[in-house]
Amino acid sequence: MSPTLDELLAGRPAGPAVDVDRLAARVRASGRVLLVLDDDPTGTQSVADLPVLLDWSPASLAWAFDQDRPAVYVMTNSRSLAPSDAAARNREVARTALAVAAGRGVELCFVSRSDSTLRGHFPLETDVLAAAVREATGEPLDGVLLVPAFGDAGRVTVGGVHWAGADGVYAPVGETEFARDATFGYRASDLRAWVAEKSAGRIAAAAVGVLDLTVLRTDPAAVVAALTGLRDGAVLACDAVEENDLRLLAEAVLEVQRHGVRLVVRAGPPFPRALVGQRPHPPLEPAELAAVRAGGPAQDAVGGLVVVGSHVALTTRQLDRLLERRHPVRLELDVATVQGAGVSGAALAAHVADLAGQASAALGVGDVVVSTSRRLAVVDGADAALALAREVSSALVAVVRQVLTVRPPRFVVAKGGITSSDVAARGLGITRAMVRGPVLPGIVSLWEPVDGPARGIPYVVFAGNVGGDESLADVVAALADRAERGPSGAPTLTT
Repeated sequence: MSPTLDELLAGRPAGPAVDVDRLAARVRASGRVLLVLDDDPTGTQSVADLPVLLDWSPASLAWAFDQDRPAVYVMTNSRSLAPSDAAARNREVARTALAVAAGRGVELCFVSRSDSTLRGHFPLETDVLAAAVREATGEPLDGVLLVPAFGDAGRVTVGGVHWAGADGVYAPVGETEFARDATFGYRASDLRAWVAEKSAGRIAAAAVGVLDLTVLRTDPAAVVAALTGLRDGAVLACDAVEENDLRLLAEAVLEVQRHGVRLVVRAGPPFPRALVGQRPHPPLEPAELAAVRAGGPAQDAVGGLVVVGSHVALTTRQLDRLLERRHPVRLELDVATVQGAGVSGAALAAHVADLAGQASAALGVGDVVVSTSRRLAVVDGADAALALAREVSSALVAVVRQVLTVRPPRFVVAKGGITSSDVAARGLGITRAMVRGPVLPGIVSLWEPVDGPARGIPYVVFAGNVGGDESLADVVAALADRAERGPSGAPTLTT
């Protein structure tokens, strides 16, 4: 079954347009701050002008709250962690944030931001946040909102079923390559069944509510009633297709929170934007990119560095198009060498040093791509797959760290969730940054590091599972400040 979006929405009414300025004013009046625990850095692709932390010390959280923004992002990178470690990290972030916020008189609302294709630690992470809220307030959580839709990337929820679109047609997400993920795989596309599957039956499908798209668009009182009726952390899966749907839901959330309803949100990238009343930020202009570089080590740099760790088929196609269109120097990290590091750590160190040396030299002339070898490694089980992913990411980080000390690049693009988190925190030494906005419409976030050796180097986090085949080449073209047209003569900004 591969319907078009029009076919999925047949007979569904349009909803009333939300006044975004009014929504933003209500957010400001509430005084509440969203604390977005992001399980990889790509969740910032839908927002702009917000602080992002890779360190959740009291000092860093205080700095972020002092920026007087309606949301703060904390990069937990928990999608790269084993379940016990992911739980511990979420717990530490939540407890520290609640303590710092209380000292500043700030009320928090927790958002557990994860993958719009349903990969990640659920319900573990929302369970941990619910426990933290109860511990801090003495009151139980009322409900968990499940809002994975990401219309810009082709992920929509209709009738409780989550869909992934490509080339104008949609497939139930449980039938896509994302559902075959080695670590976070699943079968269900109906979110009720998906919650039951991911909770190993602890939460029955029948106990999961669905906020239907027609109700969302036509009956605000019923939406408020559905949220108000949540008890004891019950899960409510929410339909959404477009930005206005998310804004309608955000209005209802603000209303019930005003009356004391306690919610934790599990969402894809764009719902936090609606919850703070932001409009989609247009793609950053060359002058805005130049402003990030001004006065920093990247101001006069020639070449940019692209680091590709993601192995999904879309990323490989994007990499191929980047190589064909822009002809950067391409260097490859051999995953087999990483797997054999336990036998010969010296061989891996030599391989990393060789790649870093070649990359540093080539950056003086033009752009450089350092990618993992594209052939998937054979591993036994989800834990082994996750462990290998961490080892490969560590090797990429070592390359970036060595390059940075020799020749700071004009920009850094990291492709893939684990890759982008590790490159930021360990390769570039970023602990605090500001999200400046997207490089492509609705997707691909650019950060301005405000501390560490990468201050002044534009850093782009690019999820492995978003964009079209041309998108990676489009991003590099935009960052290089050199206009490029596609075969049709139109700008090739594909989403």
